[in-house]
Amino acid sequence: MKYDEVIKGRRSIRGYKPDPVPRKLIEEIIELAMRAPSSMNTQPWNFYVVTGEPLDRIRAGNTERNLAGIPHSREFRTGGAFEGKHRDRQVGVAKQLFGAMGIERDDKAGRQDWVLRGFRQFDAPVCVIITYDRVLDGSDDTPFDCGAVTTALVNAAWSRGLGCVINSQGIMQSPVVREHAGIAEDQVIMKAVALGWPDDSFPANAVVSERKSVEEATVFVGFGD
Repeated sequence: MKYDEVIKGRRSIRGYKPDPVPRKLIEEIIELAMRAPSSMNTQPWNFYVVTGEPLDRIRAGNTERNLAGIPHSREFRTGGAFEGKHRDRQVGVAKQLFGAMGIERDDKAGRQDWVLRGFRQFDAPVCVIITYDRVLDGSDDTPFDCGAVTTALVNAAWSRGLGCVINSQGIMQSPVVREHAGIAEDQVIMKAVALGWPDDSFPANAVVSERKSVEEATVFVGFGD
């Protein structure tokens, strides 16, 4: 694909075919992603790529702990709840997704199942867990760099016919993730990316989130007009 096709065509994929993804292809995608810009070339990121039985154990542990009401233990700071226009955008995309899936407002079972899909990494065949070196914990540049490499990863995957969704539900129960993914103690768990071949019959995969305009987001200075 051309660059514009990747950027404009990519969307978050929440339904996947069960087909495995070749390790060689994932290595190629990660190699491309690591060309992302990095503050002073620190390259703080690392990747734990999980599939098969270890991923099934993470799914099961996440689900069990969530249903048991165990508070989340996300390692990277979460911040406060969204408010105002940011909350509006969060609600807006939720409405798009629930509408596509036919989940009504009073359908508690359907809504809970949707939440649990997140804890199951959306049943994708692969989960990529992005971590950063603990020695850099507290640096503002580090999460910026990890965001850049994660964006590059999902775009590289899309260019190869693979879909992704960046999510936090899959790493909310960090002890489960750390144990079954074998994550080293010198790493901080930051984000998860579900990855696999998109299932085109899954209704939510057709959802394209609404974006604010260039006019809303941009201030031009010194252009003389």
